[in-house]
Amino acid sequence: MATFDHLIIGSGINALVAAAMLSRKGDSVLMIEREDRVGGCMYTSDDVTLPGFHHDVMAATFVLFLTGPAHEALGADLAEHGLEFCHTQHPTAALRPNGSALTLATDRAANIASFNARSAGDGDQHARDVGSIEQDADFLFSLLGQPLWSRQTMTLMAKQAWKKGIGPLKAWFGEALEPGRGWLETRYESPDVQAIWAPWVLHVGLTPESSYGGQMSRVIAFALEAAGAPVVKGGSGQAAKAFQSLIEANGGVVRTGVEATKIIIENGKAIGVQTAEDERITAKNIIASTAPGQLYDGLLSDQPRPDTAKKFRHGRGNFQLHFALDGQPKWEADGLDDVALIHLTDGIDAVSKSCNEAERGMLPATPTICVGQPHRLDPTRCPDGKGILWLQIPDAPSVIKGDAAGEIETESTWTPAMREAFADRIEGILSKHIKNWDAIKLKRRAYSPADLEQMNVNLVGGDPYGGACALDQFFVWRPYAGQANNATPVKNLYHIGASTHPGPGLGGGSGLNVAKGLGA
Repeated sequence: MATFDHLIIGSGINALVAAAMLSRKGDSVLMIEREDRVGGCMYTSDDVTLPGFHHDVMAATFVLFLTGPAHEALGADLAEHGLEFCHTQHPTAALRPNGSALTLATDRAANIASFNARSAGDGDQHARDVGSIEQDADFLFSLLGQPLWSRQTMTLMAKQAWKKGIGPLKAWFGEALEPGRGWLETRYESPDVQAIWAPWVLHVGLTPESSYGGQMSRVIAFALEAAGAPVVKGGSGQAAKAFQSLIEANGGVVRTGVEATKIIIENGKAIGVQTAEDERITAKNIIASTAPGQLYDGLLSDQPRPDTAKKFRHGRGNFQLHFALDGQPKWEADGLDDVALIHLTDGIDAVSKSCNEAERGMLPATPTICVGQPHRLDPTRCPDGKGILWLQIPDAPSVIKGDAAGEIETESTWTPAMREAFADRIEGILSKHIKNWDAIKLKRRAYSPADLEQMNVNLVGGDPYGGACALDQFFVWRPYAGQANNATPVKNLYHIGASTHPGPGLGGGSGLNVAKGLGA
């Protein structure tokens, strides 16, 4: 078999971005994927609840991709291959147990007025917060979106220091490390405003008490207000199909059902892979889109591990719950009909409590629930007049030590009975907020963290963020402190994916960085 310029293991968003960029350059590219489909967490299925209902089983919204450099580079090409986004003017909302709801619009003036109506000054503070991100957007998004150990980043830092001054730059970084709790409790008076932002730290693998949670929340607030919470027409799986179509049109090769079991090393260099079928495939460069465990304990098990005494930690698991509906939800609160993502939460303390319980191995008594209404943005997701709800619970334990409410009999690992009992708890909370719930519910399907890991080997323990995003293993320390950007101890072997900088989400940043480093 001919040697490829680049062999990419895995087919998540970062792998697809890398393959698209490198194949467009004219290099020969082979992507291999152990599953029977490409896309990783971008997976849409009509075999979840009922025929005609198309559910995004894992990833659903694409705001990080739409606002990032990978889309800037590839968006026009992907559109030619069928990628189309659907939008709403109301990307997110918070619905509290007392029935109070607050909705965010893609209109800053409307948000300022709405937040000020809840508490005088909160809208003005919102304008300052998103305005500060907007003002620093070039610096901030460059910092988050390019290799940190690079001449470009050093030049960027020098220019920012010259622009701001060393003292103000130091103050900027100090404020950027502020936890989400510190940000919300010192800036906003309204519990409703606090509640709309408190859960978003969970979507970047943090907690309200984690360092830099406040800054990440402000970035999310800016992105949601600027670009909304777009979904892909037809489901997130259509994004994977558009990427595959583009890669193949560029001459790239995509093979599914091919599992790499070993990276072949000769003279300290990666030269190819061996597959589960004992096939040997060679390439000049190997790009692995995997979790660190799959790479160093699996594909490189016969090689020395990175020089670190520290074991890479994975974070909380994710729990998914999907409903097919015989009609439209009639929410107890007004203004939620066209909202893309609704969080059911009572605010900072509620979010803190639920994720702390999950981190201690407990099933949360009152989990933080994110409710998506994809059919409101994209009517093609279900039959006319019907509906779909996509529920994500980002604070589920992967190893269970008990139930915080003392109601569910638990074992140390997820069982079908535990999954359904926890799903009952979630549905019970949801149903209290929807007036016609019993009349419209048709069927549900739950996925525990163990189910999600079985579907995608990179979701270790059901963790969708590629590992805990605590400060000690983020930025220049992700996944290991001694690793420089996406390089590995093996020459010609590059590591990409959520476990590497710039971290989780559908931005495709690590794939783009490696592709650019290889001349794309």
